[in-house]
Amino acid sequence: MSGPLDGVKLLEWASFINGAGAGYMLGDLGAEVIKVEEPGRGDPSRGSEKLWDRQMMLPGNLNLVFETFNRNKRSITLNLRNDKGREVFYRLVSNSDVFYTNYREQLRKRLGVGYDALCEVNPQIIYVVASGYGPEGADLDKRAFDVLIQARSGLMMACGDRDSDEPYEIVGAVVDQLAATMTAYAILVGLLARQRTGVGQEIQTSMLGSAIHLQALNIQTSLWRGRQQPRHSRRRSGNAFTNSYQCADGKWIELSDMQYDRFWDNVKETLGLPEKEVEEFFATPQMRRENKEKFIKCLDTVFASKTRDEWVKILKEKAQFAYDIVNTVEEAAVDHQVLANRYVTDFHHPVLGDVKVPGVPFSLSKMEVGPRRKAPELGEHTEEVLLELGYSWDDISQMRDEGAI
Repeated sequence: MSGPLDGVKLLEWASFINGAGAGYMLGDLGAEVIKVEEPGRGDPSRGSEKLWDRQMMLPGNLNLVFETFNRNKRSITLNLRNDKGREVFYRLVSNSDVFYTNYREQLRKRLGVGYDALCEVNPQIIYVVASGYGPEGADLDKRAFDVLIQARSGLMMACGDRDSDEPYEIVGAVVDQLAATMTAYAILVGLLARQRTGVGQEIQTSMLGSAIHLQALNIQTSLWRGRQQPRHSRRRSGNAFTNSYQCADGKWIELSDMQYDRFWDNVKETLGLPEKEVEEFFATPQMRRENKEKFIKCLDTVFASKTRDEWVKILKEKAQFAYDIVNTVEEAAVDHQVLANRYVTDFHHPVLGDVKVPGVPFSLSKMEVGPRRKAPELGEHTEEVLLELGYSWDDISQMRDEGAI
């Protein structure tokens, strides 16, 4: 399978999602990713048995978190505290285009893998650090996890219902994943800049910066208007046609059309709005806004009269306004539109068999992209990679005896 990053070599020394996530995405595009792990321990996510009170272990002693964010990689175990282990690492650096990590600067410098040290080995290396809070400021060394960045970035107070003053956590490590995506983006920027200028450089990304970027409109509103966008209120939405409505079977429909007034005749006909109530309260755009809470209650009653499938059939045939179904995560994972575009795609896993996995969120007309190999076992490719670097079997045996690998 030919990919756009075929021939690009990435060296990963990173753990958990915000560090490891970038590698699987770039591997989907054809990059060769070598994951450096500590002998006997490896990426800590290998052993995360539970997440949000859900079991993460799979058949064959595989871990769901690790499998998700480490596909397409080869794993080599190296002891970076050992001189020979570092020698192997430097040889890997000299053969790589990119090195990326999410370990702290103090540890990197102490082990001899800081930016300056690796530049001596490979002056054109693109050195990418994915941190929690960014490379500057009083909190640069704080420990960071997804939920903490959701809290610090204001995201928790942008989500949830306006009538609640409690913070809302979005489950699924979404900020971790966003930060990994931004790291992949930064790596591509570094590769393009080096291609054009011949210069490698250090690049810093962070979970906090990614979460702020995600909320560009909210942040800009706060800066320029002195207030944040209000949290959504389903009961008191300023526009009844930007709201969720529950159907007779308990499932939900989402309306979102800022210009529904232009389709008003179609709205009345499609939804079968009660004529008397329309005439009394909703006949004009101004009346609909003045009586928005009554309008929401009216639409609550209308949508509760039929199941979601029944409404979808009606809306597909008649509606000129914008709408969609509200999927659960389970429903989204098997949605026909998601599958048609291979946003979730087929994959043959040598242990789990034929399964579906998240795919690439874009397509290329002349190149193939997608998952290429399962996540590696700890140190699965150590000997293979060392042989490629020119080491002999005797060298490998000696390094193993000395605890270097």
